[in-house]
Order: sequence, then C-alpha cells, then structure tokens
Amino acid sequence: MKVVVVDDEALAREELCYQLGQLGTEEVVAQAGNGLEAIAAVERHDPDLVFLDIQMPGLSGFEVARRLLERDDESPALIFVTAYDQHAIEAFEVNAVDYLLKPVDSGRLEQALQRARRRLSSDRPVGGAPLNDQLERIVKMMSGRQIRRDQVAVKVGERFLLVQADDIIYASLADESINIVTGHVTGSSNYRTLDDLQARLDPEVFWRVHRSHLVNINKIKEIVPWFSRNYILRMKDAKSTEIPVSRSQTKRLREYLKL
Repeated sequence: MKVVVVDDEALAREELCYQLGQLGTEEVVAQAGNGLEAIAAVERHDPDLVFLDIQMPGLSGFEVARRLLERDDESPALIFVTAYDQHAIEAFEVNAVDYLLKPVDSGRLEQALQRARRRLSSDRPVGGAPLNDQLERIVKMMSGRQIRRDQVAVKVGERFLLVQADDIIYASLADESINIVTGHVTGSSNYRTLDDLQARLDPEVFWRVHRSHLVNINKIKEIVPWFSRNYILRMKDAKSTEIPVSRSQTKRLREYLKL
C-alpha cells in the first residue's frame, strides 16, 4: 500500500515511518505536517492509506477527513492517530475506521494495517455499508465529541484558579510540565501534554507554533524576523516573552498575517 503520514510533530512522523519501515510491507510516499499539506499530499500521490493525527493546528484530523470525503475522487483508507484515552474514542470501535493511540505500539500498528488491507480489498466493511458512508458518520460523531473549554484550571501554589480560555496568552512545555501564562496569572496545568490541552481549546485561536509552545494568536504583540526566514513571537504578557516559530508553522503564519 502507498501510505501518507500526517502529524504536526516531526518526531512523531519519523517514529511512525520508522515502524512502518521495520514492517517492510508499506511504501511511505509522503509526509505532511499540517492539514493543508495532508490534502495536497493526497491529491499529489493518490495513496491507499493515510495515517492522520487528530490534534493539529489549523485543520484538525477530523476536518481533513471531512474534506477528503467531499472530493469527487474516492477517499483513501484512514487510520487516526490520537492521544485520546480509550474512553474518549469508543466511537472508533466500528468497522469503518481504525485508530492508534500514541505512543504507537508496533503490534497494534500491524493489526491496523491488516484491517486496512481487508477494507481496501473489499471497500465494504462488515455490515454492508460502503466505507465512505460509515467513515463520514464517524467523522461527524467524533467532531462533536471534541469539547471546547471556556475555562481552564491553572495551579498556582496549592490553589487551582479558573481562567477564561481567551485570557490565556501562551502555554509552554518545560521540565515535563505545562506552564500557562495569562495577563494576571502564571501557573501550571494538570493536562498531561500540550496535545491534550490544545484539543480542549479553539483551534482557530490557539496555534501550536512550536512543539513546546501553544500560543493565543490574538495575544501576539510583535513578530520579529529571525534566521533562515523564521520568526520569533513577542507575546503580550508582562515579560514580553519571546517564542520561536517552527519552520513548518512559519509558512502558515505568513499566509495568515500576509507577511
């Protein structure tokens, strides 16, 4: 099978590609770091199978899936890759699509590939409904399960303070903990990963500009040109914190702000 791997984290893409290489049965024809790149890669390479991360800045994995389903061409088989726990993805326990939990287990990966091969050979999962019909229902169902939080708990000392999500200026990963900064409060979050926090916030407002930084796009004070046509974001907090923009997100920032 021809495979496209989509994840905004380069290390996650490389690890999955490595595991696929170890199995030696699939050809990875392209990688993509965001939703728009994913759609372009599918158009260009016409893959049989796409490994699709759910929590991505901009277009989420579900939104990419919906766009692929709306094309005139037949959609490739999709395997979602997610940091959600087992209870949050019960809706995937159907024959329409498959999922992998991060970190990806090699045995579970092989099982997912076998299921994808069977579906591609028949294009008709158990129960008789065409693959795309069932996939569309699952995409709609799971899109609705992504609960946005109007408030986020921030631990300051021994207390938890509730802050409005829109007041968050940025969140950063430091020493295996997530620090959240608002205009008035600085503290830590109980979310395990930035992926988990990002999944509960508005993706149009909160961008993962770097693997260690999530920023409120409305709380950027200044954009400073940096080396190799990259940028540093100067935020609106009291310290005017500077946050680097990864190469993959620089293009998106230029397009959004017409830089």
